[in-house]
Amino acid sequence: MASIRLIRQRIKSAANISQITRAMEMVAASKMKKAQDRALEGKPYADKIYQATIDLAQRVDIKLHPLLNQGNPKGKAALILISTNKGLCGGLNTNLFRQVLNQLKSVQDIDSVTLGKKGQSFVVRTKYKLAADFSDQFPFAPSIPAVTDIIIKGFISGIYKQVYVAYNSFINALKQEPVIKRILPLSLPVSENQQKQEKTFNEFLLEPSAGEILSSLLPHYLENQLRSAVFEAEASEHSARMIAMKNATEAASDVTNELTLLYNKARQEKITYEIADIVTARLAVEE
Repeated sequence: MASIRLIRQRIKSAANISQITRAMEMVAASKMKKAQDRALEGKPYADKIYQATIDLAQRVDIKLHPLLNQGNPKGKAALILISTNKGLCGGLNTNLFRQVLNQLKSVQDIDSVTLGKKGQSFVVRTKYKLAADFSDQFPFAPSIPAVTDIIIKGFISGIYKQVYVAYNSFINALKQEPVIKRILPLSLPVSENQQKQEKTFNEFLLEPSAGEILSSLLPHYLENQLRSAVFEAEASEHSARMIAMKNATEAASDVTNELTLLYNKARQEKITYEIADIVTARLAVEE
């Protein structure tokens, strides 16, 4: 009797878990759709600012722009780590942190700027120094200008020789890939075909000069790079959480089915034993 009661309690617990994970899956799916739309809506602007930056960079002497030059060789590296504030999103953060350790293992001195409490905890546990954290303000988009200001000032002053951004790139609802790319010093390689196609300002008279425009545009270009990374990271988070909760719901349903079979078997055995006891008792009385 106690065994049957215990199985019934476990069935009820598994069913409750299934309801919770299904609700979390639906919430994550709704948020993923919004985050995906936000990332896609910003791509046309990102493409245009990229074309404008390339065109202007070809018109000036890049040695006159500190963001286009190589950084101070004696400076440190900076890492902008974009993770999540919450868990329950599968191996999303773990894969990102593993990629950071593998790809930056040769870099000795790293200052980290984190967006996401999971990333903050990771930095505290590793050799990286936590220079700034913007995890408390969520969503992270309003913090992007402050992060951009930190890395630009640090690079121009010679504190940082390289700046990397690490985030999860949103491929689709089922696939997210950890990405680590260098955003400073800026590298703008352009093929001959691109040079012919992407002359954005050929038909315009530029005032002030192309150099002054580029100096004002480069910080916005960097800010746009970070904003795009944040939007992709958010879409990846909600997508990974949706898939994790879907798997959890299916696992809870499987457990419920297995326990139901076990419960029915136990009940049948109990009924069989009771019938056998009744028959045995009746035979003993007749004898």
